[in-house]
Formats: sequence, C-alpha cells, structure tokens
Amino acid sequence: MSFFKKIFTKEKKESLDKGLEKSKSSFMDKLGKAVAGKSKVDDDLLDDLEDVLVSSDIGVATTIKIINRIEERVARDKYLGTEELNKIMREEIAGLMSEVNSGDATDFVIPQQDVPYVVMIVGVNGVGKTTTIGKLAHQLKKAGKKVVLGAGDTFRAAAVDQLQIWADRVGVDIVKQKMGSDPASVAFDTLQSAVASKADVVLLDTAGRLHNKVNLMNELTKIKRVMEKVIPGAPHDVMLVLDGSTGQNAFEQAKQFTAATEVTSLAITKLDGTAKGGVVIGISDQFQIPVRYIGVGEGMEDLQVFNKVEFVDSFFN
Repeated sequence: MSFFKKIFTKEKKESLDKGLEKSKSSFMDKLGKAVAGKSKVDDDLLDDLEDVLVSSDIGVATTIKIINRIEERVARDKYLGTEELNKIMREEIAGLMSEVNSGDATDFVIPQQDVPYVVMIVGVNGVGKTTTIGKLAHQLKKAGKKVVLGAGDTFRAAAVDQLQIWADRVGVDIVKQKMGSDPASVAFDTLQSAVASKADVVLLDTAGRLHNKVNLMNELTKIKRVMEKVIPGAPHDVMLVLDGSTGQNAFEQAKQFTAATEVTSLAITKLDGTAKGGVVIGISDQFQIPVRYIGVGEGMEDLQVFNKVEFVDSFFN
C-alpha cells in the first residue's frame, strides 16, 4: 500500500528550490571564489574545494569521500576544466546519496498488513518534532489513511497540548495521558486504540530529552518492548527528526540517538531558514540511514518526501 503518488510536482520542486536557496547561494558563492582564475582541477583546487564542502556542513568524512571520487575522475579523464566541476560534483554526490537512499524516494511504501504501521518519532526538543508529526499526519490523511497519534512525550509540559492542537487541526485521533505518565503506557494504549479502530498508521511521539545514553536507551527499549506486545514487529520505523539549521550539532544528535536505538529513517527540518543544507548529504552518508523527509518551509505541504535527484538538482542548479 502506497502513501504518496509517484509524482514530484512542479509546485514541490519550486518549494524545494526556494527552501534550499540560502544553502545553494552560500555554496555557489564559496565555490565561485575557489575556482576564480583557475582553468583546471588540480591539487590546489581540490584543497580549496575540500574547505568549501566542509564549511557547507557536509562533514569531514563525507567531504573526503567526495574529494576522492573527484580525484578518481581527474585521474581517469586526465584533464578536467573548472567549468565541468559543478557537473562532476553533482554526479558524484548524487551517486553517494544513492548508496543510502535507494529506490524511488518519492513513494513511501509500506507492506500490505492487517495491523497499523507504527512509526516511533525520536529527537530532541526544538527540532520540529511535533510539527513534523502534524504535517505528516495531514499528508497521510489526505492520502486516505486513518491515522492515530500517540502523545508519548509526557515530560514536557506543552508537548501533549501541542500534539492535541495538531490532532484537532488535521482531524485525526490522539491517545494521551496526564503529564508525567509512563511513556510506555501511552504507547501501549495508543497501539491498542489503533488496532481497535482499524487505523492504517500510528505516529508515536517520544520525549525530546537528550539525557545520557544509558537512560535514553532504556526508555526507548522499554517503549519498543511494550509496543511489541500489542503489534509484533512494532515499531516498523524509528524516525529521527533533526534540525538542519544546527549544522554540526545535528551530527552529534544523530550520533547520540543511533547509539541509543536503531534508527531506520531521518527527517531533517528547517532547511529553508539556513545555509546549512549540506548537512543532509553528510548525515545521510555518515550514518547510512535514508532521509525520508525534509522540511523546506512553514506550509503543510513543505514537509516533502525526500527525493535525492531533485535535492541535488536544487542544491547545484
């Protein structure tokens, strides 16, 4: 069963272009300065290009991979002019991302099954986790799916209220308990309710505290164990939400959460307000986790299913 049509519309592409405008402008400005006055890709230019990529929040490890790929192209083709550099980078970065984000990324497919598909949402406070859940619920409902939200972040005073606002706005069911309740208990009730109402999808919020790794691991493990009692195999997806505008801090958050639990997909938000869009490339590559969604604006439709080809095109066009 498919959630979204295999279409990347003109409107979505325009929204993506606009959302990545700051990142693209910053990158192209740095690249222009690096190649100014140079006619071929040599060691000096590659050194400058390495600085450009690292300063664009792509990350050191991923930058080295990209530089190595370009060096191989230079060695193979014997001579490459600087006018070809943009095209080469575009091809090599798209190839790098394809190794992680394989398949048709514009089509979010789940297996045909008799029980709800459960997505557990993790991430620290302030990254746009609740907004991402709300926008995703909206898009799923618009696609004809019955959605149930679980208010599992019971430690932050406003978290449950914010999720309730989104549930009311979108028109989907929500399961919640009082503040301070056991998140695993909320997860159990949410899945039971979803099964009883024959829901298609469960979106379960979790506490956004970046406490120490052991406590985080124990809490998430407990939630997953309880969910498994209701729906064997749940959660089917553990989605980590990261704030793209924080750049290298997003790498650190990804490191913490992937150490604490098995993260199976990423949503990277707030790319429209930053010049740090390169973080999508670096995080996807370094953690070998597919990016499923990116946030490129405030609108309901500005949470986009990630399309690696269109992303690279918007970043380098």
